[in-house]
Amino acid sequence: MHTIKFPALAVLGCLLLGACSGDTYVKVQGTTTVSKGQELADLQRALDEGAIERRDYELLRKRILDRPH
Repeated sequence: MHTIKFPALAVLGCLLLGACSGDTYVKVQGTTTVSKGQELADLQRALDEGAIERRDYELLRKRILDRPH
């Protein structure tokens, strides 16, 4: 497992939430351990639910797979 201080999906989620409403506040603290497999599963779920478009999915999937560890 690899410790990630700011997972790409958390950033994406914050951006998506921020786009929905001007009064949304998100506070992120500490560190989170997330496996690539979990990130990919979450990313697939976001695509399946229509939260992201296919081109964003492909870009983020490539970034996850290209990362060491």
